[in-house]
Amino acid sequence: MQCVELNPVGNFDPWEQEKIDELMHQEISESLSDNLVFENEFVKLWDIHLLPGQRIPFRKQNRNYGWVCTTGGLVLTRYGNGKIDMVKLNPGDTQYFEYKGKNYVNDLENIGEDTIVINILEYKETQKNDSIQFCN
Repeated sequence: MQCVELNPVGNFDPWEQEKIDELMHQEISESLSDNLVFENEFVKLWDIHLLPGQRIPFRKQNRNYGWVCTTGGLVLTRYGNGKIDMVKLNPGDTQYFEYKGKNYVNDLENIGEDTIVINILEYKETQKNDSIQFCN
C-alpha cells in the first residue's frame, strides 16, 4: 500500500462544495459498509465492492476493526478534518485500526479502472462478568 497526501489537515479550499455540504449537513452513517455479510456476538463482517468512479459517503468510525483488500486498486479518501489522501492498494493489503470512541470520519472513492473489493472485520464489545471486553 502506498499513500500520498494530496491536501493537509485543516484545509478545505480544494474541496468540492457538495462534499463539504455532505460532511457538514447530512447524517453520517456509523456502519462500515452497506453490505453486512455476517454478524455474531463478537464480530461483524462487512464487504465493500467499489466500481470505478463509485464512492462510499462519509462514515463515522468509532469501533476497532481490521480490513483486507482482496483486489488492489486506487482510491481517494477525504477526512472530516480536511485531509485528502490518494492510496494505491495492492491485493492482500491489510490494516488494523483502534477507533473505539474516536468518531473518525472519512469517505472512500474508487478513482481507478478496476473494481475494488475490501473485507472489514469489526470487533464488537461483549459483556462478561460485569466488565466490558473487546474480542480481538
